[in-house]
Amino acid sequence: MKRIGIDARLYFQTGIGTYLRNFLYYLDERSDLNWEIVVYLFKDDFERVRFKNKFFLKKKIFDRWHSFSEQIRFLSILNNDHLDLIHFPYFSFPFFYRRPFVCTVHDLTPLFFKTGRASASVNLFNYYLKSFGLKILLKRQIRDSLIVFTPSKTVKNQIVYLFGKNLSSKITVVSEGINKELIEEKENKQLRNIFGNDFFIYVGNYYPHKNVERLIKAFSQINCREKLILIGPNDFFSKRLAILINNLNQNQRIIFYHRPKPADLVFFYKNAQALIHPSLSEGFGLPLIEATYFNCPIIASNIPIFKEILGKNYLSFNPYQEFDIKDKIEWFIKTHPKFDNHKIIKKYSFKRMTEKMITEYKKFI
Repeated sequence: MKRIGIDARLYFQTGIGTYLRNFLYYLDERSDLNWEIVVYLFKDDFERVRFKNKFFLKKKIFDRWHSFSEQIRFLSILNNDHLDLIHFPYFSFPFFYRRPFVCTVHDLTPLFFKTGRASASVNLFNYYLKSFGLKILLKRQIRDSLIVFTPSKTVKNQIVYLFGKNLSSKITVVSEGINKELIEEKENKQLRNIFGNDFFIYVGNYYPHKNVERLIKAFSQINCREKLILIGPNDFFSKRLAILINNLNQNQRIIFYHRPKPADLVFFYKNAQALIHPSLSEGFGLPLIEATYFNCPIIASNIPIFKEILGKNYLSFNPYQEFDIKDKIEWFIKTHPKFDNHKIIKKYSFKRMTEKMITEYKKFI
C-alpha cells in the first residue's frame, strides 16, 4: 500500500485551513483509493480532528510553520516515515526534504507587496530577512515539486513570470470552492436583532494588501444609513484600523466583528446589502465565492483574479482610488444592480478540486 502524507499543521487556520479542511473531508470520503494517508497535525489540533476512513493515520507534530524545528525535527519525522508522496499546502516546509512531493501555491502576494511587518512582534530587519528566506524557500519548493497546484490561472501566470516559463508544464490549476461548513450551517438569526439588514460587509484579514484602510476612508465619506461591518481577526492590523476609524469619528458606522462562527457568516452573507472586497492582490478569493452562494452582491477591486473568478458578475472599482471606491458604493446604493451567480456557484467546488488532485497524485504513485 502506498503512503501519502498531507501536511495539515494549518488545519484550523483561516484561508489555508479552509482549504485543508474541505480537501481532507472529501479525501476521507474516498475509501476506494487503497492508500495510507498520513495526516500531520499540529499538537494543539490533534485531538480535535477525526477521520472515518480506516486508512487515515494522524501524527502529532510539535513543530510550527516558519520555525527552526520545522527544518530539523519535522524533516527527520518525514524522512523516517518513508512516504511515497507528500503534499505541502503551504510554502513553509523542510527545505532539505528530498523525497517526492507536491505543493500548493495559493498566492504570491508576499513577494509583490512588502508590508514591512507581519505582526506587532516583528521588527523591520527580521521582516525583510524572513521575506528573503520566503523567496528562497518558495523557489526551491516550486522547482523540485512534482506538481504545483494553484487555485487560479492568475497565480500560475505569476509563478511563470517570476520563476520561468519552463515551470508552466508542471503547474496545475485546481480552483477551490464553497466551504462545506457554511453550506451545512444555518444562519445565526439572533444577529438580526443587533444588525438588521442595512449593512455592507468585508470578510477577511486586515493585512495592508487587503486595502481595508482605503475602504474605511472611502466609506466614511458616504452619507447613508447603511453600516460597514468588518469581519475578521482581532490582531495587530485590526487594532491599527480601529485607531483610524476612531480618528474619523466613524465608530457608530464602521464596526468590527471578530472571529465569526460559520452560523454568523451565513447570517452576514444572507442579509448584507453587498460584500465589499478592496484587495490589491489575491490568489483566489474564498469570501467572494461564498458570497455568491448566498446570493450576496459583490463590490470589489478590478484586479485580474476577481475578473477571472467572477467575470462581469460584480461591480468593480479601482482599488487604488479612494474616490472610485466611494462612487461605486454610492451608485450601488442608488441602483441595487442584480448579478447572475448561478454559473459561478456551479463552477467552483472543493469536491471537484479534490477529485482533480487525486487524479494528479496517481500520475506519480
